Amino acid sequence: MLRDDLKNDFDSLLPRPLAGRAGPSRRTALKALGAGYAAAAGAAMAQTAIKTPSDGLTVGEISYEVGGFKVPAYRAAPAGRTGLPVVLVIQEIFGVHEYIADTARRFARAGYLAIAPELFARQGDPGSYGEIARLMAEVVSKVPDEQVMADLDGALKWAAAHGGDANKAGITGFCWGGRITWLYAAHAPVKAGVAWYGRLVGNGTEATPRHPVDLAAGLKAPVLGLYGAADAGIPLDTIDKMKAALANGSPAAKASQFVVYPDAPHAFHADYRASYRAPAAQDGWKRALDWFKAHGVA
Repeated sequence: MLRDDLKNDFDSLLPRPLAGRAGPSRRTALKALGAGYAAAAGAAMAQTAIKTPSDGLTVGEISYEVGGFKVPAYRAAPAGRTGLPVVLVIQEIFGVHEYIADTARRFARAGYLAIAPELFARQGDPGSYGEIARLMAEVVSKVPDEQVMADLDGALKWAAAHGGDANKAGITGFCWGGRITWLYAAHAPVKAGVAWYGRLVGNGTEATPRHPVDLAAGLKAPVLGLYGAADAGIPLDTIDKMKAALANGSPAAKASQFVVYPDAPHAFHADYRASYRAPAAQDGWKRALDWFKAHGVA
C-alpha cells in the first residue's frame, strides 16, 4: 500500500480516462510507446505535444557504468561541438519516454549537452506498467535516493568525457525528478537546479530517508522551484515550509527561489497530457534557461 504522501503526490499525475483506449506495453529504447506514456498521452498528445527536430544535433541512447551496472540514458547535444554546458534531465515516474527525450533535445537546441538517465533501470521498466499503483509499489518506491545520486554522478562523469564541461553543469527534473533535483543540488557540484513541481516534504523510508525540506539548508547550488497553485498533490503550505528552511540555510539555499503559477495543476509542463498549461510551461521554460545562464551553467 502506498504511503499517503506518495499517493497524494502521484494521484495528481493520473491522466484523464480514455474510454476504449489501451496503450501498448512493448519496450523501445526510449519507452516512447510504453503503457505509462501512451496512457498518459492519449488524445491530448496530438493537440499539444511538442516535437523538437534532431537535425544539427547528436542524439540517441548511450550507457555508462556505475558500480558494475550499465545505466542507459538518452543524450542530445549540438553536433560537432565540445566544451558544452551540461544539463541533467530527470524523468517523471513514467521513465525516459519521448516527452523527456524531447525536453533533452530542446536543451540541446539551446546549446547544452543534455543527458536523461534511466534511473529506474535496476528496479524495472516503467514503460511496461499500465497501472500507476503497481508502478509505484513495484518500481518507484524501491529506487534508493543513494543509487540515484550515484547514477547522476556517473552521468556527469560521462558528460565530461564526451564533449561536456562538468564545471558548467545544471540539473532539472519533473515531478519525481523535481524532488531529485532538490536532492542533487544538496549532493553534488552542479551550478544550479530547476525543479518542476517536485515533492518537498514526506515521511522517510529506507529508500528515501530525507526529503528536500530536510536538506534545504545545506544546498550547494541554488534551485528555482516552478510550481502550480492548483496542484492537488503539493499543498502550498509545503512550499512555505521549504521557503522557511531555505531562508536559514547556505548562500545557495538563500539564493533559491519559487515561482507559483496561480491556475496551474501538477505536471503543467507535460505537453503530452491534459494537465499541460502552455502559458505556465512556456514562462517556466524561459525562466529555467535564464536561471541557468544567471548561475554560470550556460
